Amino acid sequence: MASIFTKIIAGEIPSYKIAEDDRFFAFLDINPLAEGHTLVIPKRETDYIFDIEDQEIADLMVFAKKVGKAIGKAIPCQKVGLTVIGLEVPHAHIHLIPINSIYDMDFKQPKLKFSKEEFEKIAEKIRENLS
Repeated sequence: MASIFTKIIAGEIPSYKIAEDDRFFAFLDINPLAEGHTLVIPKRETDYIFDIEDQEIADLMVFAKKVGKAIGKAIPCQKVGLTVIGLEVPHAHIHLIPINSIYDMDFKQPKLKFSKEEFEKIAEKIRENLS
């Protein structure tokens, strides 16, 4: 059975897309820790990030770097943090989170709520900063 992320890539489930190429996809997390919290995934479904082939994981990081730089330009923050947890969805993914302290990446904190219009504005701001 396809993961929820595979269904997002296929357009079966809507998302707030940030970037896409033939191998990778980035979209806003719908339960964000911060404005601009984005997920970056390989299109090829692999459960565990360390099972991804070396070149693909290197290319995934380069793709995530471009998205992270755009987030940093679009959303006021000191840095964009990166974390991989991999327990929530059986499809490898990277969280890119605008941060001002290490505590901004604590997944126990309450998630933010945005309207559809707010998510669309955030996604557009980030897309405008992609190079």
